[in-house]
Amino acid sequence: MKKTPLLFVSLFALLACTYSKSPNNHQATTQDFSDTIIKMGAESTSEYFPLLKGKRVAVLTNQTGMVGNVHLVDLLNEEGFNVVGIFSPEHGFRGTADAGEHVASSVDEKTGIPIWSLYDGKSGKPSDETMQKFDLLVFDLQDVGLRFYTYYASMARMMDACAEQNKEMIVLDRPNPNGFYVDGPILDMKHKSGVGWLPIPVIHGMTLGELALMINGEKWLPNERTCELTVIPCKNYMRNMRYELPISPSPNLPNIHSVYLYPSTCLFEGTVVSLGRGTSFPFEAYGHPNYTGSDFSFTPRSVPGAKNPPLLNQKCYGVDLRNVPNEYIWENGFDLSYVIDAYNNLNMGDKFFSSFFEKLTGVDYIRTMIMDGKSNEEIRAMWQNDVEKFEEQRKPYLLYE
Repeated sequence: MKKTPLLFVSLFALLACTYSKSPNNHQATTQDFSDTIIKMGAESTSEYFPLLKGKRVAVLTNQTGMVGNVHLVDLLNEEGFNVVGIFSPEHGFRGTADAGEHVASSVDEKTGIPIWSLYDGKSGKPSDETMQKFDLLVFDLQDVGLRFYTYYASMARMMDACAEQNKEMIVLDRPNPNGFYVDGPILDMKHKSGVGWLPIPVIHGMTLGELALMINGEKWLPNERTCELTVIPCKNYMRNMRYELPISPSPNLPNIHSVYLYPSTCLFEGTVVSLGRGTSFPFEAYGHPNYTGSDFSFTPRSVPGAKNPPLLNQKCYGVDLRNVPNEYIWENGFDLSYVIDAYNNLNMGDKFFSSFFEKLTGVDYIRTMIMDGKSNEEIRAMWQNDVEKFEEQRKPYLLYE
């Protein structure tokens, strides 16, 4: 028998529209947004084009930075703005590099504009020499709303670089596909890393524009610096909408189902277990060669975007999550059940975890409580005060109802 997720879930009624259920802190309500057309910040050109006139413009974006059917860089170039450089985040300008892979600086073949990589193995911030090449930075990335997804950290580092060098920064906002709830513990800053940059929960429920405002307002930049910031918000967007990404934000989040599972299954990055990198369903399964009681199996291979995945070429047995309903994922939020299941099944004790686990969870107690045999519900109770605290703290910076 193929092992299935631990709890049986009855399906909620589905709406025949792009946006359906609207849980807030896992309390589901249903609203119909089928006639709603969201306008991205990048599409509100009348709001930010005037700010670019006469400026040397740098752009931080990737393959998701589309304005309708035209890429932002191409649009600015065609409109005659002086685009002097393109900053590329994790996965590169075209979004094809592995997670954390060093990406060399280069030149965009289409426009001839220099590409300055923020993932070149150095500090993640541009050099002073590079910062002197532009007057204003336009930031446009599609995020997925997780503390360990690195695009917000790139934004924060660039805000700091701009604050240091007295440069302006414009954030062109986009919806958060996980923006309808807040969940998980707030990062203990002793675990600060590239996958945990700010004192926020695992699922913060904010757009990058809102988070940029919060970074400034809470003085989270070093030495309490603030960045000269303009946020161009989305139009017709509400926080409880279900936003389906038109373009994959990174190689291993190929569909919206993987984006919904990502908060929970990403924790396997800090364990001996594979989460499906090197298959066609990353973040939608988990397994290990020694997992017992399951006839579901997969073998991670070297593929574009996952050149050297964990457990490469080893047959892994485990759990297929591809048929788990979205409603189940939404209702259970940051769900430790999968990690607990694999931990108990493999019976390896502390060898199950790596030190990276705390960088992802952001706290010490989750590993400890799993090893002490605590349930998902018992561990979840530990961070409810964090959720309430953060929801109150973020209120002044929210742009959307």
